[in-house]
Amino acid sequence: MAAQVDPTLPTEDTIRDALRYVVDPEVGLNVVDLGLVYDIDVGAERIRVRMTMTTPACPLGDTIMESARAAIHAAAPKVNDIEIELVWDPPWSPDMMSDIARQHFGWPGN
Repeated sequence: MAAQVDPTLPTEDTIRDALRYVVDPEVGLNVVDLGLVYDIDVGAERIRVRMTMTTPACPLGDTIMESARAAIHAAAPKVNDIEIELVWDPPWSPDMMSDIARQHFGWPGN
């Protein structure tokens, strides 16, 4: 018997789409296309996102993380526990960017 899915819960895709509105102001691109979002775990009571920054010295890291939290809350207002975990492993590299991001910088796609 298949597990029942609660239709009122956001999906991973819903959260990923919400995070597309979170822009790294230094480069003008969203954190999803930049490849900064590593993992999204959606549960009934908690949403957990593992993400990174382009560099540990990113001066806007706190701002980007708070923007991510706000975007997730807007997409899933009934979920009270939103956890954004900042990780450095694996280290970010330009190879993690989407083709959209690569085109933005004028680089060839994968």
